Amino acid sequence: MKKRNLLFSILFLFLAILFTILVQVVDVEAIGPNESLVGFATINQLVFDTLKTNDTLYHLTEWVGILPIFIALLYALVGFGELIKTKDLRKVDKNLLSLAVFYIVVIGVYVLFEIYEVNYRPILMDGVLEASYPSSHTMMAICICGSSLFISKRIFKTQFAKGLNLLSILVMIFLVVGRLVSGVHWFTDILGGILISGALLMIFYTVIDSFKEEKSD
Repeated sequence: MKKRNLLFSILFLFLAILFTILVQVVDVEAIGPNESLVGFATINQLVFDTLKTNDTLYHLTEWVGILPIFIALLYALVGFGELIKTKDLRKVDKNLLSLAVFYIVVIGVYVLFEIYEVNYRPILMDGVLEASYPSSHTMMAICICGSSLFISKRIFKTQFAKGLNLLSILVMIFLVVGRLVSGVHWFTDILGGILISGALLMIFYTVIDSFKEEKSD
């Protein structure tokens, strides 16, 4: 099981890196605002022209985008509570410690793409050309909500975990689809966010799945 998880992690990571490279070299055209360059220009332009922009949906995704932050804070509070109770970081649940490291890595990836701008949004935001790849809302939704799906039943009581899982799934779907349909991202921004998040999540799952194997030994 551990080897299979590791192989999938490597595969997802390879696909994420490969796609990020391809989006900078394949079919690059100046189709963005201020003649900004965009990879996979043909399909990106087609999707954007088909969906147009939707200000209402954009604002809704901004508000719903707060929910993953609350989910992350919930786990942070539980972990902090365990730390206060045990007064020993080594006694805090390994799943929560791994989740904390995971969040730090996700933030690091976000900062990386803020510094290294792959391409820009299909529209100006308050007259400003902003970095667009990968979609940060897509990454945040998939990484935070997805990781919650993996560990919720290990941390919370069954009924609460089920409710949290349902919320996580709905938030993920709404934010990923909503950000695309709202027209504030290119199609490849969303796809890149999914691939990068999938790679990070698979690595996270590989780590926490090893804890179950330790208990069974």
